[in-house]
Amino acid sequence: MTGEATATTTRGASLLVAEDDEASRVALARSLERFGYRVLEAADGETALRLFQTTEIDLVVLDVAMPRMDGFAVLSRLRQTSEVPVIMLTGRAEEVDRVVGLELGADDYVVKPYSLRELVARVRARLRRRPVEAPPQRSGDGNEPLIYGDVSIDLRAREVAVAGERIDLTAREYELLAFLARHPRRVFSREELLEQVWGTRFQDPATVTEHVRRVRTKVEGRPPQRRLVTTLRGMGYRFDP
Repeated sequence: MTGEATATTTRGASLLVAEDDEASRVALARSLERFGYRVLEAADGETALRLFQTTEIDLVVLDVAMPRMDGFAVLSRLRQTSEVPVIMLTGRAEEVDRVVGLELGADDYVVKPYSLRELVARVRARLRRRPVEAPPQRSGDGNEPLIYGDVSIDLRAREVAVAGERIDLTAREYELLAFLARHPRRVFSREELLEQVWGTRFQDPATVTEHVRRVRTKVEGRPPQRRLVTTLRGMGYRFDP
């Protein structure tokens, strides 16, 4: 079942369970679903990383020994762009493995064989500790300002402000930022952004790269210096409020 990815839609947080042992993965996923969580499953590291990059995930349960990319490599990639809670699973009890996982940014470490009940309890405890992010404030006809913390995007006036200070963007820079902000946490390739923002795919994709760089310099460079546009290598860009 290498490369398999399934999702069960329920209420509550979205979790990713990455484990190559099918019986263990399915047992954990079904147990978590009983608490109302939406669970996505991955049987290898590459699938886990792809799911994380294209789906909003609130917590990851990550096995160390997986095909196509081990858990340590996946964790290292996740920590380049996200502070999502990660619980590592391993069949090896050596201290060095736990140390490596924790130094890479794991929030918890569970050694196999584990108690399914205890692991579910740890997942629930980690989710209770996560900060709650307010959704962007919007109402009315869909052209109300998009507000993400200190960043405000006025869709009617076509203006962007950070901490109340208006940012001078070109028309294309504004259109790029506004498009991404209207679709938070969705990944768009450079070609898709060319089509959606520039109205053509027949242009050098490097144009997108340069405009993203300018937006970051102008918007993210201002206090409180939050990273809003995340680069996903080989995939594209994502707006992370």
